Amino acid sequence: MMEKQFVNNLFDVKGKVVLITGATGALGKAISFGYGFAGMKVFVTGRSDEKCKAVCTELEAQGIECGYSTGDPAVEADVIKVVKDAITKFGEINVLVTSAGYNHAQPIIEQELSEWKKIMDSDVQGTWLYCKYVGQEMITQGKGGKVIMVSSARSKMGMAGYTGYCTAKAGIDLMAQSLACEWTAKYKINVNTINPTVFRSDLTEWMFDPESAIYKNFLKRIPIGRLGEPDDFIGPCIFLASSASDFMTGANVATEGGYWAN
Repeated sequence: MMEKQFVNNLFDVKGKVVLITGATGALGKAISFGYGFAGMKVFVTGRSDEKCKAVCTELEAQGIECGYSTGDPAVEADVIKVVKDAITKFGEINVLVTSAGYNHAQPIIEQELSEWKKIMDSDVQGTWLYCKYVGQEMITQGKGGKVIMVSSARSKMGMAGYTGYCTAKAGIDLMAQSLACEWTAKYKINVNTINPTVFRSDLTEWMFDPESAIYKNFLKRIPIGRLGEPDDFIGPCIFLASSASDFMTGANVATEGGYWAN
């Protein structure tokens, strides 16, 4: 028989330790605050020591337990260092969010191979490395865990000039599904993605001009009637970090305002 306490605790993530990559970006920072306000211990990472320290200072000012370490997510030695620093700070990692990424939209015949590799390294290799080394810790801890990869609505819908980005995000979707097969039954580690549409950030602010043709064209394809805000993804991320999502793994969660439905 179902108990009231079971339902009351479904979305409770208090005390869990989360490692968030790309935490100095708009999405990563929003998720950091969302998890922190929900009672989680937050360990942030990015390439800039100054920016990571600033995010951590902001979190601590709100009473959130926080730590940080810097490194390039596509460099194996840096990832090993960051994961070690997180374990040193909090003793364990229960949730991993990989929100670090990069894109440079360009027609394929104009794009240099080095630029394509940069997209793949930032989006795919960085995600793979953090899954490898955080996954190793979760397996050793023996408590299970939650892995949430930030993918994109573009993972399943191509776009001109996006041969790098679409390919990379499709790879992340399949990486999550493969790791679900590899980890969930054996180690109780659930692996899912969120797949956002365009959301507001320093890089996308120009798209939010309501008078622009680009903005109006986007809205034709988004049933919810607007573009995303970083805060829109906090709820799905709390859900995927909580026991409410224990029966979900290998899912590519549509957080795209209905874009896939249109």
